[in-house]
Amino acid sequence: MTLPFPIAETPDAAEAELGRILFAGQTDFLKGVVAMSGLPPADRTEVCFAGRSNVGKSTLINALTGRKGLARASNTPGRTQEINFFTLADSHYLVDLPGYGYANAPLPVIEKWQRLLKQFLSGRQTLRRAFVLIDARHGIKSVDQEILALLDGAAVTFQCVLTKADKVKARDLDKVLDQVRAALAKHPAAFPEIVLTSSEKGDGIATLRNIIATL
Repeated sequence: MTLPFPIAETPDAAEAELGRILFAGQTDFLKGVVAMSGLPPADRTEVCFAGRSNVGKSTLINALTGRKGLARASNTPGRTQEINFFTLADSHYLVDLPGYGYANAPLPVIEKWQRLLKQFLSGRQTLRRAFVLIDARHGIKSVDQEILALLDGAAVTFQCVLTKADKVKARDLDKVLDQVRAALAKHPAAFPEIVLTSSEKGDGIATLRNIIATL
C-alpha cells in the first residue's frame, strides 16, 4: 500500500547535480516588500517559504543557499512584516514570507499584512510553489491551518517541509507524520509529497534544491 503524502525521495546523482548547480549561483537579498506596488517584476520562476515563527525558516533558506547570514530571523517573532525577495542565479526568486503565530504586532498591522499576503498569493502568476515549514516535533498546529486555507483559496500548490527532523525519535516522527498526513488530506492545494529536513545535519537539502531546480 502506498502511503498518502510519502516522503520525497533523495535525488539521484544527476538530479542532485541540477539542484547543486542552481544553488551554486549567486544569491542576493533583493528587497523587502510591504505593498503590492513594491513587488519586483514577475519575470522568473518563484518559490515562497512560509512557516510559523521559530520553525527554522531562515536557517533552512541559509542552508539551501549555502550562505549563513542571507536570511535573518527576527529577534522579535511576528515583527517582520515584509515579504523578502532573494534572487537565485538569474532564473529564480526565493521569497521569504513573514513568520506567523505570534500576535505581537498590533491588530491593524496584522490585518494589513494578511491582506498583502492574500493579494500576493492569488496575484502572482510566476509563483510555482509554496513550501510550508512545519516543526517535526510538533506537527501541524491550528495556527498553520490559516495559511494552508489561504493557499487552497489562492490555488497555489504548496508542499509541506518538516524541519528539525533530527530532533525527533523515529517512533515519535511516525506519529507526527500520521498527524500531518491526515491534516494535509483536507487541503486540495497540497502537493502529495513531504520533504523531511534537518538544516543542521543537511538532511533533505539536496531534495529540496532538486525540487526547486526542476519546477
